[in-house]
Amino acid sequence: MTSHTGRLYTLALALLVFFLAWAAFAARPWSRTANGASVKALAAREQRLHRQSLAVQRIVTRRWAVYRAQLRHRRALNAAAPAPAPAPSVRVVTLPPLTITRTS
Repeated sequence: MTSHTGRLYTLALALLVFFLAWAAFAARPWSRTANGASVKALAAREQRLHRQSLAVQRIVTRRWAVYRAQLRHRRALNAAAPAPAPAPSVRVVTLPPLTITRTS
């Protein structure tokens, strides 16, 4: 084969066949189906995780409700508190330069 395009097409086809075979072997279509015990264990675990997620969601909802109530209370206290005294103004003082001359 002296044609460069023929070589490129052959290489592309070989790569395509290689990756298709790789995907087929990775999928393992010849493996047995899962047995009943593992499927039942998986279903039980799924139900347990679902119950746990619902419990966690209830806890988070309660905590958010408490936080929002405390935040409203804090904001009400801040709104009712008297305004703080203004900060004292800053005085700028200019002093004469400090020069010390000593002779020995």
